Amino acid sequence: MGRERGGAGETGGEDGKGRRKALKRSTVGAVLASELGWKFYDADDYHSEENRRKMGKGIPLNDQDRIPWLCNLHDILLRDVASGQHVVLACSALKKMYRDILTQGKDGAAPKCKESGREAKWAKIQLLVVHLSGSFEVISERLLKRKGHFMPPELLQSQFETLEPPAAPEKFIQISVNKNVSKIIATIMETLKMK
Repeated sequence: MGRERGGAGETGGEDGKGRRKALKRSTVGAVLASELGWKFYDADDYHSEENRRKMGKGIPLNDQDRIPWLCNLHDILLRDVASGQHVVLACSALKKMYRDILTQGKDGAAPKCKESGREAKWAKIQLLVVHLSGSFEVISERLLKRKGHFMPPELLQSQFETLEPPAAPEKFIQISVNKNVSKIIATIMETLKMK
């Protein structure tokens, strides 16, 4: 079983009573971490103020904006994994390169992830990507219901354009956002048992 789990995309479904509910990946991540007794991080909490301002103005982030954020997340994951902690990370790691940075750091690019002296531990960060997938229309509808987040729904198109869905040899599962949270969690838990 891997040490770190990641998710991408918005989530949603029904609330268990048949009512539609707008939920995001952090809800699934937090519930999963609670079920597993693992530590939980919402990657959105680690965006720089500059990134938040940029997104708040409706300007999509580019690789140069995201790399320092991903490096920071890598360093956090590396620290936790090195101490034996299992982690659930809710993160819109849209590109394979971003997912690689989360597990391996980013060498040869500026800014470089902090060299923590734990390079031997990098290989022990194992990532299972939980790709929460849905149509643009479904996710857009749910984003319009979201309140209090710095990223406006207008940026969704740029995220779909940037998205590189996980593919072999990456370790991933794809789950429809049309499932309710309990079914999404059950699917993830079943997959983890097989790893």
